[in-house]
Amino acid sequence: MVTTRLGRGRVAQVPGGRRRRWGALRRPAAAYAPSVSDGPGPPPSTAVVTGASGYVGVNLVRHLQEAGWRLRTVGRRPLAAVDPAGIDHTIADIRDRRALRPVFEGAAVVYHLAAKITLATEDPGAWDINVRGPAAVAAAALEAGVPRLVHCSSVHAFDLARSRPRLDERSPRSTNPDRPLYDRSKAAGEVEVRQMIEAGLDATIVNPTGILGPVDLGPSRINAVIVKAAEGRLPVVVRGGFDWVDVRDVVLGLVAASAVGRTGENYLLPGHRAAAVHLCRLAAALNGHLGPVVAVPGHLAQLMAPLGEWVGRRLNSDAFTPASIGTLLDDPIIDGSKAADELGHHPRPLEDSVRDTVRWFEGEARL
Repeated sequence: MVTTRLGRGRVAQVPGGRRRRWGALRRPAAAYAPSVSDGPGPPPSTAVVTGASGYVGVNLVRHLQEAGWRLRTVGRRPLAAVDPAGIDHTIADIRDRRALRPVFEGAAVVYHLAAKITLATEDPGAWDINVRGPAAVAAAALEAGVPRLVHCSSVHAFDLARSRPRLDERSPRSTNPDRPLYDRSKAAGEVEVRQMIEAGLDATIVNPTGILGPVDLGPSRINAVIVKAAEGRLPVVVRGGFDWVDVRDVVLGLVAASAVGRTGENYLLPGHRAAAVHLCRLAAALNGHLGPVVAVPGHLAQLMAPLGEWVGRRLNSDAFTPASIGTLLDDPIIDGSKAADELGHHPRPLEDSVRDTVRWFEGEARL
């Protein structure tokens, strides 16, 4: 049994019942990271991570390894980008409930991260993975008696356009047909998880915003933009912005949610709202570059986006599509007070995230 100190002498145990004690949790989320004592005692608890070779997954697995957890991972391909020592990896389809159940049995917590991010207008594979995947994972976790499931969703599960002036956990979901496919798929995936919660599953859902920061072996779309800016190769961006959160803070939020998140609750994990041009100029300045000198008005970019998507399909790219431009134009103001109060989520400064991202890519000789 792993214990996590909550402050004022209170302790949450993982695994535990459907009710977890929580209070005024104003410390950083790192304070709630479960760890395993080096002294005598019971063996380490087991955590399962789906999507362990993905951007968030790699960072979560490394964090849990350092904390002393026994790990199982599951995915469609061999494990990559993490130290395989002490990890039991299973190759399986995340949509196959029967294949997942034996992997989940005996685990203290399952982190479901496997998903497909897409900015395309049509992508049946993304819908399948983002909806049938959570359904199968949640059903297998319930059947296996897993004490806690943490489902990593996205801020895009909320309707960003209809959540003005401020988006919080009570805001409308992305169910309207005019929302991008990815957004609707994340909302539909949450519906599947909630059906299993109603059936008795102890699960909580986290919704990060736009994720950046190291370690990133992809790179992700936004980190690729940061790298180009740091190299002085990004003279033009689209006018608009988003909320950006460091992947390391997302990991801490996931771990805190596993320990003290309330059953059936959503937790938005925001970072800092910033214009795309500001983000890129921060990166460029680190290496002595000016950064973007032109910010294309959003309405003009939006008019060009359908053509951009048509060209992108031939180049295997979804970087310039109605969904990608729409995301910057939505530019939501995210209320992260719930995660701050209950999970201790206090994201690091954006400047630190951009600096660490650029220096990490330099250290990897990829910039």
